[in-house]
Amino acid sequence: MNALTWNQNESINPNLNGLEQSDTLAINERSKELMATGKKVYRFGLGQSPFPVPRCVVEALRLNADQKDYLPVKGLLQLREAVAEFHRKKDNINVTAEHVIIGPGSKELVFLLQLVFNSDIIITSPCWVSYVPQAKIIGKGIDVIHSSFEDKWQLTPALFRGYLKNRGKKDRLSLLILNYPGNPDGVSLAEDALKEIAALARENNIIILSDEIYGQLNHSGQHVSIAKYYPEGTIISSGLSKWCGAGGWRLGTFAFPKNLQWILEKMAIVASETYTSVSAPIQFAAVKAFKCGGEIEEYLWQSRKILAKIGNECAGKLNNAGIKTHAPVGGFYLFLDFSNFFETIQSRGIKTSKELCTAILNDTGVAVLQGSSFNCRADLFTARMAYIDFDGARVLAAARTIPVHQALPDTFTKIYCSKVLEGVDQLIHWFQ
Repeated sequence: MNALTWNQNESINPNLNGLEQSDTLAINERSKELMATGKKVYRFGLGQSPFPVPRCVVEALRLNADQKDYLPVKGLLQLREAVAEFHRKKDNINVTAEHVIIGPGSKELVFLLQLVFNSDIIITSPCWVSYVPQAKIIGKGIDVIHSSFEDKWQLTPALFRGYLKNRGKKDRLSLLILNYPGNPDGVSLAEDALKEIAALARENNIIILSDEIYGQLNHSGQHVSIAKYYPEGTIISSGLSKWCGAGGWRLGTFAFPKNLQWILEKMAIVASETYTSVSAPIQFAAVKAFKCGGEIEEYLWQSRKILAKIGNECAGKLNNAGIKTHAPVGGFYLFLDFSNFFETIQSRGIKTSKELCTAILNDTGVAVLQGSSFNCRADLFTARMAYIDFDGARVLAAARTIPVHQALPDTFTKIYCSKVLEGVDQLIHWFQ
């Protein structure tokens, strides 16, 4: 009998050509492989909250472990009510439970939105690693607005105006994806910039997906949603992964304005035919998180203080050594610009940011993720650093011994985040 033969290239969806495993997951696996061989690795590659899930939320999960029924496709009503209240209080926007959908991570919801909304997407480079691959999988057109170090790697009103002038008028709705505080840059958008971007989007028939997954980790606690200035055209994305430390729980949320409810309904139809609903125990536990009682607020306050302290210290050391980066405003990332060392890098035969990050990892054990993963030009020599290689539970406990409104002492990071600082020193030494 003849063996079955086939052409693999013809048997796979052509939209997947050139796509590989997400680089954030790949670098995490590579780091684990090196650690298994005994190599010391500074794990700055994967963007995962270092802090434990708040105890009250863990206890809520324990108490609801016996919840076994399929929940509504859009999500547990009690949870959608809590999410709506969360956005009313935090973002001062009018949203109700019927305008909220719960998904298995905000990543899946972003994918569903791109799938059901018949439009090209507009993103700013650098951007989160999955926006563009998701669009390619679906077969969408992608408009990229390239930002620079001088723009703080964010969409500025000037960049947006320039893009709109060149693209001309569009007859149908378009979708702009914003992310702030940003991944990979840790920078956010000032309120004046949000006002201008909102006005331009409204004038040009553009819906905004505002990815505010790091919003509650704005280091000053003063995050402002663009929905405040464009409520009728903004979808807010959030979830438990970053501000609640529960990435592996896989729970994301979208909050829609009333007049975009038709998009939510179509997303729910696709959800019903794919993942059905999010895990029931996780949804019941998430109610506790989104209600944001005193324990959650204290947890957020301490998390912000710690991330601001270590982030600013890392940024200062790197800038003093000639590695350019902006001080973080939120989240736990720095986007590193190695352009001051362009000739040195090229003299080592390195031509791309991926080759650069591979060499750094092999030589020093410092794992940072190449800028090309975030849709930056490969030859610009940029990289994202997630400054979270510390014991979050231990650091949180130490911070709680200090009065809540008192700044963390200068010695705090040397005692509790020493591996992060050591990794930064190793990175600096490699270039020197």
